[in-house]
Amino acid sequence: MPTLAHPPARVLVVDDDEDIRGLIVQQVAQAGFEVSHAASLAEVRQKMKTEAFDVVILDLNLPDGDGIDLCREMRAGDRTEAVIMVTARDASIDRVLGLELGADDYLTKPFEPRELLARIRNLLRRRGEGADPNRNKRYAQFGSWTLDLVQRRLIASDERLIILSSAEYRLLERLVRNPNAVLAREDLLPYRRNLAPNDRSIDLQVSRLRSKLSPLGEGLILTVRNEGYVLAADVTFS
Repeated sequence: MPTLAHPPARVLVVDDDEDIRGLIVQQVAQAGFEVSHAASLAEVRQKMKTEAFDVVILDLNLPDGDGIDLCREMRAGDRTEAVIMVTARDASIDRVLGLELGADDYLTKPFEPRELLARIRNLLRRRGEGADPNRNKRYAQFGSWTLDLVQRRLIASDERLIILSSAEYRLLERLVRNPNAVLAREDLLPYRRNLAPNDRSIDLQVSRLRSKLSPLGEGLILTVRNEGYVLAADVTFS
């Protein structure tokens, strides 16, 4: 459960059923999380233009579309929230499709509120975001570089802006939030945890990151054979 030592994790509840949505919001808020809610894909998209969340509790059946489509959009873009899909559907194909498209967990209605809270806490603990005292800081300084965590820009020591793709930014952010720690592929791509161990596209993305950090950043991102990658630098947040 979040403590007073750090800002509470932010949870977005998406469900078009007012009673169910209200119940989930109440339970999550009582558990100490900061909660927002939406009843449609349009509301979610509007909120995500200006807000970031730690966990999205996403119903699949929405009045203006399918929650699976939203999950696909999030993972194709630069959204890094954990996603718990909640639906009345019980077909295994829906569950598999949701997980393959980037959902982190899946619950079928009806469910116990305590089970949902346990899943939220487990995801936050696994991703390490719920206890990160620096998650609301704007800048991360490492080596000769500064990463703007709000505008998602990489800034060189001479103030040059280095363009990063969405995938490159996600990788670099994960590395700077876990400096001097070896991260496996499933840690660098938490929203594709089931597929990441065999996803070699990450090697290409890391290679591109290295080329953009060179020559100032030579040796910053190291490969640890059979384990993953490590950002070999101290990071200061401000």
